[in-house]
Amino acid sequence: MKKTLTGLDFKIQEMAGRIRELREISGFSAQTMALKTGTSEEEYLRCEAGQSDLNFAFLYRCALVFGVDVTDLIEGSSPKLRSYTLTRAGNGQKIEQAHEMSYYNMASGFQNRIADPLFVENKYSDEAFYSDIELTSHVGQECDLVIRGSMKVQVGGHTELLHEGDCIYYDSSIPHGMVAADGQDCLFYAIVLRPQEPSLPEAGGDRAAMIETAQSPDPEARIYTRFVDAPEDANGKLQSIAFKNEQSFNFAFDIVDALGREKPEKLAMLHVALDGTERRFTFKDMKDASSQAANYFTSLGIRRGNRVMLVLKRHYQFWFAILGLHKIGAIAIPATNQLVEHDFSYRFQAAGVSAVLCTADGDTAYHVDIAEADTGMKLTKIMVGGSRDGWHDFNAEYGLFSRRYTRRDDAPCGGEPMLMFFTSGTSGYPKIAAHNYKYPLGHFITAKYWHQVNPDGLHLTISDTGWAKSLWGKLYGQWLCEGAVFTYDFDRFDASKILPMFAKYHITTFCAPPTMYRMLIKQDLSQYDLSSIQHATTAGEALNPEVFYQFRKATGLQIAEGYGQTEMTLGIGNLTGNLMKPGSMGKPIPGYGIDLVDPDGNPVADGVNGEICIKTSGDHLPCGLFLGYYQDEERTKAVWHDGWYHTGDLAWRDEDGFYWYVGRADDVIKSSGYRIGPFEIENVIMELPYVLECGVSAAPDEIRGQVVKASIVLVPGTEGTDELKKEIQNYVKKHTAPYKYPRIVVFRDELPKTISGKIIRNQL
Repeated sequence: MKKTLTGLDFKIQEMAGRIRELREISGFSAQTMALKTGTSEEEYLRCEAGQSDLNFAFLYRCALVFGVDVTDLIEGSSPKLRSYTLTRAGNGQKIEQAHEMSYYNMASGFQNRIADPLFVENKYSDEAFYSDIELTSHVGQECDLVIRGSMKVQVGGHTELLHEGDCIYYDSSIPHGMVAADGQDCLFYAIVLRPQEPSLPEAGGDRAAMIETAQSPDPEARIYTRFVDAPEDANGKLQSIAFKNEQSFNFAFDIVDALGREKPEKLAMLHVALDGTERRFTFKDMKDASSQAANYFTSLGIRRGNRVMLVLKRHYQFWFAILGLHKIGAIAIPATNQLVEHDFSYRFQAAGVSAVLCTADGDTAYHVDIAEADTGMKLTKIMVGGSRDGWHDFNAEYGLFSRRYTRRDDAPCGGEPMLMFFTSGTSGYPKIAAHNYKYPLGHFITAKYWHQVNPDGLHLTISDTGWAKSLWGKLYGQWLCEGAVFTYDFDRFDASKILPMFAKYHITTFCAPPTMYRMLIKQDLSQYDLSSIQHATTAGEALNPEVFYQFRKATGLQIAEGYGQTEMTLGIGNLTGNLMKPGSMGKPIPGYGIDLVDPDGNPVADGVNGEICIKTSGDHLPCGLFLGYYQDEERTKAVWHDGWYHTGDLAWRDEDGFYWYVGRADDVIKSSGYRIGPFEIENVIMELPYVLECGVSAAPDEIRGQVVKASIVLVPGTEGTDELKKEIQNYVKKHTAPYKYPRIVVFRDELPKTISGKIIRNQL
């Protein structure tokens, strides 16, 4: 009769598979492993095949041999907590097995433990008590403390009877064992101490450091105080956030036009064209030009609620146009000029686009024309920076209209739709995230407490206007804080051209995605004057620690990470006055109720991977969270239900409340029972000086299910040889758990990315 497999059987087989995987990686024979684990070769092979119960001593010895934590073998993932971990009664990591013993590891989430505290249930058995005690051994020391019942313990040739409160301490390399005595079950704590080697300090460590403000206290009552209450402590740390008058808020009228009247000469934007032409725009300039744009669009029949696509790269006209659309109530849809005809066709139809403002550069207008014909739609087409048959000429026409645009009593505001963003998803058609007129207020924290925008400074966020990130750093929050933005209208990122601009224009605050930082640090930063930069930030994807340390070495500045999505504003971040740990996204910001949950929707403990979720029920709806996916109720409900918005991103939280990015839920690699986050491997590979970019993904494998694959772009002048592949593999084995090393290494000229620059892992 075929045996029915229990949950315990599956767990044993999973652990056995992990042990087999590590043995093969380490190159040990079964005979060698038997010798190292104190078993016969036959017994070892039975354990490795999952045909024998795996006691803790055996698992412990295997972990020491492979240089991993025993939790790696039991759970398939490494512990993460470094300061402390709390385990309540009954919640330890259960290691269930035969021989009448059940173990619970009470500190399984703690990284680099020097001891394993085990709560042990030892069931009484006449057969076990009157038989020879089964002995085992492992390197280190052990302390056993009886808390209920009695226990017979044998250490070498000595046998002792222990009762409640008795403690025995011994060299665990001596064969030992124990059974319950006196006819009753026994409960005891076994503290297993590992052999210690001198510890090496971690490169840079993860010690928290205070994020100091890059600006002195501002005595002036800024315009944002009309809409935001943001009390701070003595260190400039934000205590809470509350919004007021938001139901009537319209950024174009309430901020830009107001500043244009009250501070007409204050710099709003310094714009540098590709050819080096410099243009300085004051808030009065922006007020006037956006009013002209609003009057111009109205003359073309663009009305409130119409969807208007803006494909304008980093042209200064983008700011005129989007503010003009905000004034008339038309919905702006920023888009990148990297789109081609089929991209436009889908977007025109999905969003019901009625008008397009398009750059004259390249073939973008041509692709728009083809898409218009393919869809049979009749669009109002407006070109910026040139002319074309069938298109209006923005530069030649908008200036003919009045600089006055009067705000009506029923002007668009508050909860009315204002923006639509097409997401840059790596699979399927992009979704359309819709935002209302309160969305700019959500970016107040983004600019003031994360970017640390100075009202007298100049802020640079490197982003194309086709993406939400540009509005994080090139418009709303910065102008709420009355800071000026710097815009360089480049075609292709070139670190050698951008780096001199920091000194030339005295850029004070800087934000870029990790990809850009990786390119910057590959330059000789000592050749550039970066002393004007007071604060640096990053978002869009996780930052590799190596990039963090190299940038800090060159500038003395810590890069403050932040987390958000197209669907939201900054939700997690390293803010002014807070502690910061290198590599961490920071902590949830005021106004966002964030937790990590498991697939069943239950909150996870510290040190455990969970999905980042945002509370939306009751009074918890954050200012800046999207309205939903436009005309897509099914996809909206898939991520927004039960009072939570589910981001689809995985992270873990440490004992101090800092969040650490793991990856998209779909990106986690499951190999031989191990669960591996691609980002942690990318971090190790990026430490190698000849690696420019790296993307880690899963590759199918008949035996292991999936294996780790590393796709690597090398710095110019480095040849991708088989020897280099082996060097990379060995480096990963040495600097992280061996099972995480990439079995497949490929060298590529570039990595597949979304048009927003994120690596598409399923195409690696």
